[in-house]
Amino acid sequence: MKKPAPSYETQDVREFAEVIRGRRTINLYLHTPIPADLVRDAIEAATWAPNHHVTEPWRFYLFGKETIERCLDLVYEIVLENKDEKKAAFKRQSWSEKPGWLLVTCKRSEDALLQQEDYGACCAAVQNLLLYLWKLGIGSKWTSGPITRDPRLAEIAGYDPDEEFVVGLIWFGYPKVTPEQARKPLDEVLSVLP
Repeated sequence: MKKPAPSYETQDVREFAEVIRGRRTINLYLHTPIPADLVRDAIEAATWAPNHHVTEPWRFYLFGKETIERCLDLVYEIVLENKDEKKAAFKRQSWSEKPGWLLVTCKRSEDALLQQEDYGACCAAVQNLLLYLWKLGIGSKWTSGPITRDPRLAEIAGYDPDEEFVVGLIWFGYPKVTPEQARKPLDEVLSVLP
């Protein structure tokens, strides 16, 4: 018996598209704890991202309270070094309201092409993670600000910066506010070639 052609108008497809289109960067979170098993499931789903030669170049560092406190001290120091105490205190306070912290790194390679492919794979893994969390009602923010390039972060997180580099610091939690957003029309970003 011949299988019918797949339908692209199924509820599953529409719901999946809604998750992709609906995901937002969240800056304000509720203080409701996220169950640890949900976070572990999201990280496991993230590892199914495409990666050339199955290199699995990603590494995940889930921060507990002590590590978060050390990061808050570090961001205070970074801002203080470049601005003033008031701004440093504000940044520390605002970051202290982020309930979940996950650092994602990529293994380094001496092969420039492999490094580029591995970084792309890690970015795909982060997107998997963010979409999985969003489907669970958990918001996130992928940041790559100055703290992610500061060598003191490697010491705090316990990775070797000669072996790995930061793809991003992911904050996550239940959203307090979900912002609206739009995208350019497809005709502005798509070229159909003969």
